[in-house]
Amino acid sequence: MERPEISAREAEVLAALGEHLTNAEIAGRFVISVRTVESHVSALLRKFGAGDRRALAALAPSVAESSGGADGGASTAPALPAPLTSLVGRVAERAAVASALAEQRLVTAVGPGGVGKTRLALAVAADVADLFPGGAWYADLVPVPDGEALPAAVAAALGLGEQPGRSVAETVTAWAAGRRALLVLDNCEHVVDGVADLVEPLLAASPGLTVLATSRSRLLLPFEWVVPIGGLGDDAVALFEQRSRAAGAVMPDGADVEGRVAAICAALDGSPLAIELAAARLPSVGLDGLESGLGDRLRLLDGARRGGGRHGSLRSALDWSHDLLDEPGRAVLRRVSVFAAPFSVAAADAVVADGVTGGSVVAELAALADHSLLVPVAGRDGTRYLALETIRQYGAELLTAAGEEGDVRNAHLRWCADEGTALLAADPATPDWRGRVDRLADDLHAALGWVTAGDGELPPTPSAMEVALLVGRLCHRRGLPGEAQRRFEQAAALAPDDASEAAALRLAAGSARSRLAGADALRLHLAAAAAAERSGAPVTAAGQLAHAAELVHRSAGILAEVPSEETAAGWLADARRLGGDDPGVLARIAVVEAFAAAADEPDAVVRTERALELASASGDAVVESAALDQLTGLRLARGEARAALASALERTELLSGPLDPEQGFELSDAYGMATESAIAAGDLRLARQTAETLRDLPAQREVAHVGTARLAVVMVLSGDWAEAVAVGELFRESWERAGRPRIPSLRRVAAALGSVHGARGDTAQQAVWRDVEAGVASAVHRPHDQRAVESVFAALEALHLGHPDDAVAVLHREPEEFRGWFELIWRPWYAAAWAEAATLAGLPDAAERIDRARLFTTDNVVAGALVDRAAALADGDTDGVLAAAENLDAAASRYQWARSLLLAGGAHRTRGLSALAELGAPTSY
Repeated sequence: MERPEISAREAEVLAALGEHLTNAEIAGRFVISVRTVESHVSALLRKFGAGDRRALAALAPSVAESSGGADGGASTAPALPAPLTSLVGRVAERAAVASALAEQRLVTAVGPGGVGKTRLALAVAADVADLFPGGAWYADLVPVPDGEALPAAVAAALGLGEQPGRSVAETVTAWAAGRRALLVLDNCEHVVDGVADLVEPLLAASPGLTVLATSRSRLLLPFEWVVPIGGLGDDAVALFEQRSRAAGAVMPDGADVEGRVAAICAALDGSPLAIELAAARLPSVGLDGLESGLGDRLRLLDGARRGGGRHGSLRSALDWSHDLLDEPGRAVLRRVSVFAAPFSVAAADAVVADGVTGGSVVAELAALADHSLLVPVAGRDGTRYLALETIRQYGAELLTAAGEEGDVRNAHLRWCADEGTALLAADPATPDWRGRVDRLADDLHAALGWVTAGDGELPPTPSAMEVALLVGRLCHRRGLPGEAQRRFEQAAALAPDDASEAAALRLAAGSARSRLAGADALRLHLAAAAAAERSGAPVTAAGQLAHAAELVHRSAGILAEVPSEETAAGWLADARRLGGDDPGVLARIAVVEAFAAAADEPDAVVRTERALELASASGDAVVESAALDQLTGLRLARGEARAALASALERTELLSGPLDPEQGFELSDAYGMATESAIAAGDLRLARQTAETLRDLPAQREVAHVGTARLAVVMVLSGDWAEAVAVGELFRESWERAGRPRIPSLRRVAAALGSVHGARGDTAQQAVWRDVEAGVASAVHRPHDQRAVESVFAALEALHLGHPDDAVAVLHREPEEFRGWFELIWRPWYAAAWAEAATLAGLPDAAERIDRARLFTTDNVVAGALVDRAAALADGDTDGVLAAAENLDAAASRYQWARSLLLAGGAHRTRGLSALAELGAPTSY
């Protein structure tokens, strides 16, 4: 495939994405606007065919290596990892696997360790990539500790963030549905059952998906097609010669040299890893040394060949290579087997250096790399070292045999805990914080797996529960609340007492709320309450019961099955009984009672004010945020947009600080409501600011179609149409990558961008967005006359095209009919367009409409200016139109400012046309 061409600036932005920087951080580094960064990111997504920022970040290192600078290209994404060594031979096996993939949907390359299954799989995947329009994707399962962690590992390899309200397995299945793609699952042997549990329903739900697995054993699925991978034949000598040259050896002269090498390779059963180990020793021991030293071991093996085979010959090669090391080298080799991922010299120093004499750890690592026992991996933060899985397992056996496993694994555990604790104390906004968490993740999971197994003779420090809590907090702050919830539940299961269990379950409930998993949150709050009551902590139990009732009255939309009001009332009664006079419990109960009251009930305001008073007195920012949320909703429902904005912003100030599970969804909801309120008030600058902050929250940034939804709408309203289109592409690609989930609240994004494309005359792209609009809609039909937002954007398109009659037709509802706080957010915008359409269409009731519209636009500066403009147009008052233009410009409504100049006519028209073109909103009338 041809490599996409990228500009120097795009290469810089891509490199910054590889460091996991936010758009704001990238803008600051290169002294460009955030808007420009967004455009570059969108362009990179299109050029590489990537689905989201994660996929681009994964591409960054390979692009940098292949380009050697700013203007180079890279292979199209999704990028398969570059093999650590080249594939030699394997023509027949390569063809057999490729042929099987053309006909079968699950192909497993089965063979012993060290036989080269990974290199073969990568080569075949590259060979057949053109057959899969959805891409060839690779997941290395070596670091996966157990079957339960498998879906998250595969999702991460696919670049999928956690989707709100979905399990990770559901997210992966949704990604695969309707996609013709190849998924390579490498090194499955230790999680065979988990792979089978994932692959079988995945293939059943995804007719276009093909899976290539590598394993030392079959998956034992009925539709599995197995291709056995054995040792090298005639190509073994070529591999030996290539690897010995790489090691700096000069092959001796002589007619019998090739035959002697062939004999060594045959004795090693053609095992590629064993041959590489032997070739790496050639510079130091020569061919004679290989034949004598390695030959002795192989002759010993020959007597027991029946039980040895290729595994025995590889083991003999490993033993021989190991025995040639000095004692410090042997110690380092066995001790680094505890690392699950590439490790730095500093990490090795912390974990393996105890008692190592005769040279520094760094020198021993370099020597092990020279002997092909470790692989050096270059990175932005320096050289790291990787032990191939077969060698890592060999080292682990030596570690146990040496009686060092408990000490070394405890040292690894402490190193992981220290690194994780430091990351938890650091500011997540610092450059590469996310990258550092990701690099530590595999080792943290490995350490957690060991400590939870409890097989060590020494008591682990920290405890299994403490490690699980640390991993959970890191995952939550990283934007992976689903994984965080799982780890908190694991911590609860490991807890030594009821109080510790209750504390862990509370954290799990918070993570569940933050990912909008209502059923899980409800289950966990009730479980936490029960554990707290058992522990003798009635106040804690009361708070959790009140949380459960709050879900029913405040967040019923995230519950598949909503408990009855009677059930919720019972939880509240128990909370009152257990909580007594505790201020926090009283405040939480008052918040629930406020949400239970309908907005039009006479005592709704009284209940909300009481909840606010108690919440403020409690000193609990999360409870106070919940009370302010209810106040914001009430104010929006009364059309008090500016007051609503004030209370929404107060929430964001209350919740400043680290993103922790205890907040649940409060922070993201606060910025979401602040954006909604700013839209209602026509404060487009603030709306953009809060929408950008929302987008950059950890959980939001992992799911671009959720994180960018409000931002795209604000951009359309502001008139930044070119940027809106670029962000829209990011939104659409992320949504499609996530399996086109039905999220009705996203209709407005599709409506806004569809109207923009329609206004620009791009009917093909408008059709794409109409498809998105239909795809995100709820399965339950919603009558068209309730689509206030969609009507606003449809009218914007019609008015832009100079078709006021079409705008009148779509704006057929009376503004007085609007109900509910969400519709009332959009009523000012609707009323302004309703008045303008009537004016431009020459309707006889245009003046009446203008007067009525003024009643609904007093709190919205942009809508108020639009009504003033409509009145000026009705009176033929050019100065009035220009005055409205100045007000719109001051309010950051650049589109409507430029449109005002156009409508003013005369010399102003040319300026307006030029301004609209610059905004990406050209018009032909």
